[in-house]
Amino acid sequence: MAQRRRRYGLLAGTTVYLSGPMDFVASRAAEAKYGWRKRVGEFLRRMGVTVLDPWTKPEVRGFYEYGREGADTTKTRRMWRFNRTRSGARARARCAKHFWQTLHIDLRMVDKSDFVVAYCPTNVYSVGTVHEIVVAREQHKPVLFVSPQVTFPTVDELERHLAGDRTATTLLKRLESEVPIKPNPDGLPSLWYMPLVGTESFFDGFGFEPYRKRFRWRPAASDEDERGLVSPLLPFLEQLNKRVPPKWDNRLGRYVRNDDWLLW
Repeated sequence: MAQRRRRYGLLAGTTVYLSGPMDFVASRAAEAKYGWRKRVGEFLRRMGVTVLDPWTKPEVRGFYEYGREGADTTKTRRMWRFNRTRSGARARARCAKHFWQTLHIDLRMVDKSDFVVAYCPTNVYSVGTVHEIVVAREQHKPVLFVSPQVTFPTVDELERHLAGDRTATTLLKRLESEVPIKPNPDGLPSLWYMPLVGTESFFDGFGFEPYRKRFRWRPAASDEDERGLVSPLLPFLEQLNKRVPPKWDNRLGRYVRNDDWLLW
């Protein structure tokens, strides 16, 4: 282990879990094949990190495809029923039993990890991500929280196109309220996350662009607009591989040792 650390850095030999929305993304198939986990995983493996990715769950001896998720996993939800009858209770129990394996193995991967990278755009609903973050923090593990800018340029363009059409503009405003379409151009995270995660562990994007040629990453439809990023994740990971980052102590008014990285 000591030899590996000298070669790779502080992150060599560690394990990371990649947490983020999988259910209500625009396309589960595209997310699994081209999503951010592929690139962040490749980036960290170069540093000697073991990457646990919920799209490619580890094999469990004696349990074939235990907790596997794919593009068709959400079809199970169609069995759900709200009616308070025997058939409704049976349908709900089948749904819960079917997804228990996924919940179990994903939380077990959090248990096995040394730190977590969590992608939390404010426009995508995700319960599992919140659960995984809470479990990691209860175990006093660092969570690196990416809260990207959320904009809707197509909606803005449509609004300009419909200018002058009162009926269409009214319908668009109603649609924005019903969906809801809420821009968050500064990527401001939920206030609840701030004390939970720790204020020095937030990032406003990944910062893929400077590494694109090195890793031969092709542009994807889901790529973020990296203009104006203040605190991208990938450069932070490079620095983390060299030294433990400090944290701000508001009482002392200065940076101090960061006990989130106690085991480093």
